[in-house]
Amino acid sequence: MAAVGLWDLASEAKPMGAGPFYDEFDLTLTPGRRKEFFGPLYYFEEKDTTKQWAIAPLTLAHTEDKSIGYSEYDFLYPFITYDRFGGEYRWHIFQLFSFAGGQNPDESKDRRFTLFPIYFQQRSDDPTHNYTALVPLYGELRNRLFRDRINFVLFPVYSRTVKKDVVTYNAPFPFFHVRHGNSLEGWQVWPLTGHEHKDVTWKTNGFGDKEMIGGHDSRFVLWPFFTTAQTDTGTTNAAKQQGLIPLYSYYRSRLRNSTSILWPLGVTHTVDTEHKFNEWDAPWPLIEFARGEGKDLNRVWPLFSRGHNKSLVDNWYLWPVYKYNSVKSESLERDRTRILFFLYSVVNERNTESHKTLRRTDFWPFFTHRKDFDGRERLQVLSIMEPFFPSNKSIERDYSQLWSLWRAENNPKTGAASQSLLWNLYRRDTAPQSKKVSFLFGLFQYQANPVARSWRIFYIPMGGAKNSPAAKSAAH
Repeated sequence: MAAVGLWDLASEAKPMGAGPFYDEFDLTLTPGRRKEFFGPLYYFEEKDTTKQWAIAPLTLAHTEDKSIGYSEYDFLYPFITYDRFGGEYRWHIFQLFSFAGGQNPDESKDRRFTLFPIYFQQRSDDPTHNYTALVPLYGELRNRLFRDRINFVLFPVYSRTVKKDVVTYNAPFPFFHVRHGNSLEGWQVWPLTGHEHKDVTWKTNGFGDKEMIGGHDSRFVLWPFFTTAQTDTGTTNAAKQQGLIPLYSYYRSRLRNSTSILWPLGVTHTVDTEHKFNEWDAPWPLIEFARGEGKDLNRVWPLFSRGHNKSLVDNWYLWPVYKYNSVKSESLERDRTRILFFLYSVVNERNTESHKTLRRTDFWPFFTHRKDFDGRERLQVLSIMEPFFPSNKSIERDYSQLWSLWRAENNPKTGAASQSLLWNLYRRDTAPQSKKVSFLFGLFQYQANPVARSWRIFYIPMGGAKNSPAAKSAAH
């Protein structure tokens, strides 16, 4: 009875495990608790207001936070996913078959169904938002495919598209079109010839001030061999550009002049007075040399490239063997070093105001190590997909536990640390006031806190001891 009492005193009545079938432990990096069943096959995790579980063999996972109305499901990610945030939701099968909906600013609700690229449908509380499209026969789309509105019949025989104030008629697409808009007219018989003209117009911005929108005039003959255009007409930086490919092309404006001879394999010379640099390319982008405040670059692809300005650095050698780039802003400095794309990568970030740092290291497929701005660290061995998708929460949630042979975490703010080998075949958790060790999926367990120490073998309490006053003092 004494042994049982010591065990309960040391463990605070929290189970450590039941062989490879079940394990339960506190999270190290955030307040919360995690339960794992059958090693990497299933887990349940709860922290703050978020609950999360995953069944690894099915890559079926769910995350929910009722406090903000958020819910997310994955099945065989990325093939099937469901996301909901408040009144907005989207369910899709590999982006091809999907249901989506939500509330508009006018408080009407839309419901969309898509079988891409064959069928598009939307139904709304506001009938003016409704549309149906059966490609290529007949239909209408609104706010889809980068257009405000699309109407078509036997596409590509006839289509009509609207983007802002510009309306374009195609018959058939893309060979013949007529276009008109606010002070804009244009037509083309592609690739033979085409012409478009727009006068200067004005718009009122969010502050109630009027802003000028420059005009343009462009035409082509036997595209892409001859093109000519005047852009931003009526503004302080009106530009003229022309190309007779492959003989020459040029661009002229108050802020930038560029000339290319025998484009694209010949020589290009650019003088950019806005960004303050002078550049020679022969040919671009294989060989580039630039000098100036806004750009300093030496590049001979694939041997080397060294470029920088006040805020950016971009260097590589024997592309893609080694690559380094960095960016600096008023509040953040970030740099990344890569070897053979994703084989090895190191990312460093520094907040210049708080002087806190973040670091992430990936060595595919061996490990991923990250340390965040609060100093919390996590090491994972192996790392199969994480180096390719470093910010993808679904990869970490759905797949990582399958191949995480070794996990080590450390939280300097709470003093908590943990290590796990082979899905908790061996596990060790430490905190300023306690220590827990489990081996052979819990067949051997040891726990200690400032009050007592105790052991279990084959889940049977084997005894323990109360700490002496000196040991208690040392524990504190």
